[in-house]
Amino acid sequence: MNDFLQLLQRNRNYRYTWIGQVVSEIGDHFNNIAVFSLAMETTHSGMIVAGVMIARAVPAVLAGPLAGVILDRLDRKRIMIASDLVRTIVALAFVFTVHEHRPLLLYVLSGLLMFASPFFTSGRAAILPTITTREELHTANSLTQTTQWTTLTIGVMVAGLSAASLGYQWAFVLNSLSFLASAICIWQLRVRGSFRAKREALAEDQVLRPWSEYKEGLLYMKSSPLILGIALVGVGWATGGGAAQILFTLFGEQVFNRGAAGIGIIWSFAGLGLLLGGWLGHYLGKRISFTTYKHLVSICYAIHGSAYVLFSLVPQFGLALFFIALSRASVSVSSVLNMSQMLRRVPDEFRGRVFSTGESLTWSTMMISLTLAGIASQYTSPRTIGWVAGVLSSTTAIFWAWANWTGKLPEPQAQAAETRHVEVHSRSNA
Repeated sequence: MNDFLQLLQRNRNYRYTWIGQVVSEIGDHFNNIAVFSLAMETTHSGMIVAGVMIARAVPAVLAGPLAGVILDRLDRKRIMIASDLVRTIVALAFVFTVHEHRPLLLYVLSGLLMFASPFFTSGRAAILPTITTREELHTANSLTQTTQWTTLTIGVMVAGLSAASLGYQWAFVLNSLSFLASAICIWQLRVRGSFRAKREALAEDQVLRPWSEYKEGLLYMKSSPLILGIALVGVGWATGGGAAQILFTLFGEQVFNRGAAGIGIIWSFAGLGLLLGGWLGHYLGKRISFTTYKHLVSICYAIHGSAYVLFSLVPQFGLALFFIALSRASVSVSSVLNMSQMLRRVPDEFRGRVFSTGESLTWSTMMISLTLAGIASQYTSPRTIGWVAGVLSSTTAIFWAWANWTGKLPEPQAQAAETRHVEVHSRSNA
C-alpha cells in the first residue's frame, strides 16, 4: 500500500491517469447496472440481456485490430482523449432509451460504446511505460489492475443504489460526465517528446495498409513465445470466465436461493479475492525471479480452476464464497505478474497492437463462453456448467506448464529505458 501511495504522490502523470481511471470505471458500472435493469424492467426477457452483452462484445472484438494499428501509428494521448469524448456523447444518448421499449436502441448504443473502448483501454496500457520509470512500472501496473477490481467491487453496489434512487436518466448522465472527466485527466499528461510510438517512418506504399501493420504485430507476437503465451493464457481463462457472467446470477438466484442479495454477495467476494490477489501479485513481482514467475503462473491457474470447480459443487454458501474468492485471487496474482512482463518486454512500436490483440482474443473467447453457458443453462444445472468451466480454465495451467517444461518460454530481452520519455513529476513542477 505504501508503494501505491508513494507512486501517486510522486508521479504527476500517473496520478492523473489513475484519477481518470477511477472516475470512468465507476461510471461504466452506472451504465451497466442501468442498462441491464432497464432491459429487464421493460422487456422481462433474459434473452434481451444476453443480446445486450453480445451487442457489446462483438464491436469490442472487431475494434481491437483497428485500435492497435492506430495506437501504434498516431499520438496515443490524443486517441485516448478522442475515445473518451466519443463515449461521452454515446453514454449521454442512453437517456433516450428510458422511454423506448424496443431493445434496438440499447443494442446500437451498447455496440458504439464498446467499439470506442479499446482505443482507450489498450492506449492506457501502451502509455504506462512512457509515464513511469522502470522502477515504478510494476507498481503502476499493480495499482492499475487493483483499482480496476476495486471499482468493480464498490462501483456495482454504488451504481445499483444510485440507479434505484436517482433513476436511469441520472445514471446515464453520470456515466457521460465520467468519460468527460477522464478526457480532462488524460489531457493533463505531459512528457518530453510525444506519446507517439517510436518507429521508422512509414513508406508511401504503407500509409493506407492497416492490415499489413496489424499483421506485423501478429508476427511479432509469434516471434516472442512469452508474449504469445501470455495472450493465450487470457484465452484459457476466458473459457470459464465468460460463463461466470451468467453463473454468478444463477448461483445467487437458483442454487442458493438468496435472490439479488446472494448475487451481490458472490460478486463482492469475487471482487475481494481479486483485490487480495492483486496485492499479493505486486508483492511477489518485486521479489521473484523469471523462472519462479513461470512456475507460479501454472500454480495460480491450477488453483483457480480447482477452486472454481469446488465453488460449483459445495452445498454450503459460506464455503462457496471462500472458493470463489480463492479462485479470483489466484487469477489476479497471475494477471499482475503477466501484465508486468508484457509492459517490460514489448517494444514501444508494438504495444498498441499487442495489447489490443490480447483484449480482442479475451473478449471473443468470453463471448463464446457466455453464449454457450446461456444455452446450456436451459438444459442442465448451474453446478454442472460451473465445474465444466472450472475444468476448462484449469487446462491453462497444463498448457503453460508443458510450454515451460519443454523450454518454449525463454526469457526475452528487456526493453531499454525510453530516454525521450521522462515523466513530469509534481515536485519538479513546484
